[in-house]
Amino acid sequence: MNSIYPHSSSCGMHRRSFLADVGMGFTGLALGAMLAKDGVLRAESESETLWQPPNGQPHFAPKAKSVIWLFMNGGVSHVESFDAKPELTKYAGKSINETPFKDVQNPEKLKLARVTVINDANGQQRNKLYPLQVGFKKYGQSGIELSDWVPHLGKCVDDIAIIRSMYTTDDNHGAQTQFHSGRHMLDGEFPTLGAWVHYGLGTLNDNLPQFISMGKREYWNNKDGHYLGPAHDAIPIRVDPKNPLDFGKPAKDLSSAEQKIGFDLVGRLNQLKAVEYPNDPALNARIKAYELAYRMQSSVPETLGLDTETKATQELYGMNDPATESFGTQLLAARRFVERGVRFIQIQHGAGGAGVWDAHGGLKANHERNFKAVDKPIGGLLTDLKQRGLLDSTIVIFASEFGRTPGTQGADGRDHHIYGFSVWMAGGGIKGGITHGVTDEIGFHAVENRHYVTDIHATILKQLGLDSRRLEVPGRKRLDIDHGKPITEILA
Repeated sequence: MNSIYPHSSSCGMHRRSFLADVGMGFTGLALGAMLAKDGVLRAESESETLWQPPNGQPHFAPKAKSVIWLFMNGGVSHVESFDAKPELTKYAGKSINETPFKDVQNPEKLKLARVTVINDANGQQRNKLYPLQVGFKKYGQSGIELSDWVPHLGKCVDDIAIIRSMYTTDDNHGAQTQFHSGRHMLDGEFPTLGAWVHYGLGTLNDNLPQFISMGKREYWNNKDGHYLGPAHDAIPIRVDPKNPLDFGKPAKDLSSAEQKIGFDLVGRLNQLKAVEYPNDPALNARIKAYELAYRMQSSVPETLGLDTETKATQELYGMNDPATESFGTQLLAARRFVERGVRFIQIQHGAGGAGVWDAHGGLKANHERNFKAVDKPIGGLLTDLKQRGLLDSTIVIFASEFGRTPGTQGADGRDHHIYGFSVWMAGGGIKGGITHGVTDEIGFHAVENRHYVTDIHATILKQLGLDSRRLEVPGRKRLDIDHGKPITEILA
């Protein structure tokens, strides 16, 4: 029994459907089998009504149309990027118990997750405070302090809102899944924010997918729809006009005219089936997916034709530098997708194992290299969106699954840290040039305006005109924390 289509046959094909397929001949039977293989389940009688997703309209007036979700896999050090803590340098080499901040590891303050505090024979914590590995300076009219590793982002600081008081509860890299879905991965599988946006809003462009993913995703974070169904998974895109997606071109060399004949035939057969099963939204959804796949064969390669951009634009994104070319290419493609009406684009930077930002050792070299790869492209994206008038309708978010500890791990790294870290957002009705929330003097705990990761989700949904409670699927009651609360202080 399928939880979304509760009245459907568990085997995917009812007896009446089978007989109708036989009546249409072998081609009709083949179509029915293909749909069943794809997981499309049918109503067993015309009187049965399947659960249908929302009608594609926002619940209230939106402030934004699209989202570009930039996710840094591995855990970015908040204290070396967006939340400077000079006290770490002042007390470097001392255990936390030897500083005025020894109370930060009070068990009462560590109740968000299971953590073991490791002590030596004298009861002193082995974890020594580690000095900042980079300088900070003030940027923009707002005078917000940012790391020297993000000079290009610094030029855009008056357009961004930095939330310095995030927390989560998974202290390993399953927190990547948690940031996307709001749930600890041990709770089960839940739809990601991108899936909810895809589920709740209609298309802005019939020729392009509305939910795109670029960059490698790990096995624990490679799906989005889950109980909403695979139709709400992101479509993985490669920034390669000749081969942008799997199965994106015919297996054999066919002309456009030959392809059209085949698609027209399938279209006629689909219409016959739709007449037979008028109460089957799943069938209608699959028909639309096949039609979209055909249209994407030309629209996606055209969108990825980055060589049509001016040299100045390509250089703005860092495409002329091997260090920034890869990420810059993805971000320029993202701007072109947004320009053409794509709703949600999530871009993963540095996946592979735990993620390239996971700096348990060699933090300075690690973060210097990674910020060099992403800083100029992100600054270019914000600048380009703004000068084209797209930033007002596009939310850009920079996030990572957690921050990194104020203490050292090994000789020159930092461990995972879930109690306080930073995220920033820009565009789409987000105030610029502000910070929100505070961590303590060493960046250990979020102590003012604390926000769980779903508060980010709620903020984005609000700006897109969606009420998450009106998106709930029957039989799938969500917890209050799953919905989160919009961060109204950062909204214009």
